[in-house]
Amino acid sequence: MLKPKKPEPCILTIKRVLQLTPHMIRIVFTSPDLESRTEGCEGANCKIFLPNKDQTQKELLDQIKNGPRPTIRTYTVRNFRKNALELDIDFVAHGDEGPASAFAINAKVGDFLAFKGPSEVKIKDYYADWYLLAADMSALPVASATLEKMPEDAMGIAVFEVQTKEDIQNIYAPDGIELNWLIQDDPHIASLAQETFIRAIKLPSGVIQTCIAGESGLIKSIRGFLTNETEILKEDIYISGYWKIGLIEDEHQAQKRLET
Repeated sequence: MLKPKKPEPCILTIKRVLQLTPHMIRIVFTSPDLESRTEGCEGANCKIFLPNKDQTQKELLDQIKNGPRPTIRTYTVRNFRKNALELDIDFVAHGDEGPASAFAINAKVGDFLAFKGPSEVKIKDYYADWYLLAADMSALPVASATLEKMPEDAMGIAVFEVQTKEDIQNIYAPDGIELNWLIQDDPHIASLAQETFIRAIKLPSGVIQTCIAGESGLIKSIRGFLTNETEILKEDIYISGYWKIGLIEDEHQAQKRLET
């Protein structure tokens, strides 16, 4: 059976901009093309294509098709409301040093970008006796979406690292998931706080599923711990490096390809 054809990139326009916390901006996008996307895609990756200054929607789509390659970044679908044709993406706000952050900080209703995806969700089935989640601010959207899809009786621990106490979000989690928040005020400095926390957990017996994502250096170390020092099955581990200190996304993705 042939796989269904993936949707072509489309234009999303901004419907609302919400300042969730000092360093997190939620942008609500809309487009009639969202009608073709599948419900339940929260937590899945997507690609955004950022327009150049004064570029029209048609010019951006033409550039995607014909080149030169526009600025592309990978993000997470935080919420999707198909009936309303609304899709939310959360952006970490870290000044104008990155194009996506700059886009979000300066975003206003009516602005646009191009969108491709989403991909498949990271965790499709929830069957574990116990769950372990960990994320920095870049991965909070996937961790939050994962928590929202868990069974009501799910048990486990989540550890999240944010820049300030004000960046702690009021996110949903089953009552049996213990939420822990760590503060790392400078994300450009490597932090071992999440790994130290995870290593100190007395993991229970039974099936354990993980949802862990964040800075690649830390992720590499946590992956080594999970695969070499615990009894968690490889197929039950979702762990991914979303970014790398000192590298832009293109450089980080190139490095990941070399390491696989």
